[in-house]
Amino acid sequence: MQHLMSPMDMTVDELEDLMRLAESIESDPAKYAHACDGRILATCFYEPSTRTRLSFESAMLRLGGQVLGFADADSSSAAKGESVSDTIRIVSSYADICAMRHPKEGAPLVASSRSLIPVINAGDGGHEHPTQTLTDLYTIHSLKGGIGHLTIGLCGDLKFGRTVHSLINALVRYPDITFVLISPEELKIPSYLREDVLMANHIPFTEVEKLEDAMPDLDILYMTRVQKERFFNEEDYLRMKGFYILDKEKLTLAKEDMLILHPLPRVNEISVEVDDDPRAVYFKQAKKGVFIRQALILRLLEIA
Repeated sequence: MQHLMSPMDMTVDELEDLMRLAESIESDPAKYAHACDGRILATCFYEPSTRTRLSFESAMLRLGGQVLGFADADSSSAAKGESVSDTIRIVSSYADICAMRHPKEGAPLVASSRSLIPVINAGDGGHEHPTQTLTDLYTIHSLKGGIGHLTIGLCGDLKFGRTVHSLINALVRYPDITFVLISPEELKIPSYLREDVLMANHIPFTEVEKLEDAMPDLDILYMTRVQKERFFNEEDYLRMKGFYILDKEKLTLAKEDMLILHPLPRVNEISVEVDDDPRAVYFKQAKKGVFIRQALILRLLEIA
């Protein structure tokens, strides 16, 4: 039985295979409409979520399966003090596969060690968000015709953003990837990522403060929000926040075929005027998240 705790749980070949299955599902959904007949997905979400939980539910329902679960800890026996280990043992009796989100890092891993069914980490604190990374990789693969030979700009909160950390770890395994890391000094990537991942793997990267300085070179721009609460004082936040609002003016500096990705939700870091630009693919990205989660469910249930 296989679980998914991190995108690094899968080899590059396994990821490519998973993306081929997602492409097949996207191109011929009717072929897979009853693949999970009689199967049940449990969504155990100990903190609120919109996209991730509904995306998993949509994926299972589109495969012909059913869904049960809870949307926050207060509506589960966790409110009475039940442990994750006990919860997953019970859920294993009710469902065939589980997607779990938890505010504590490592909680889905603990659950997987006690579970009788496959467990998918749907986000654990600031640690991992593997199915978001699968969504990001599939979006790039689908819209660029593959992953590799790309200059990728990561913009915003690179210090605390779990989606950025997972994506860097996943992308360094592909050929000829160059990173441009766009953030204020206060929100640069952690030193372990810089030293143990990028430098250790001889991955070329540059660090810049202004988005405009990076734009002309990018094939992919991955936006995240700069969070006010990460700054020591309001003055620094106000000085920086305008650097990281993508608008039509900044887009004039970009390549015609650059793609703009965002894990969502956005606040104000991408102006709504950008939504109509063909390079803005973040809503397509969210839709593609359903197809890659369908593929993952089928793989973990050993159906396809």
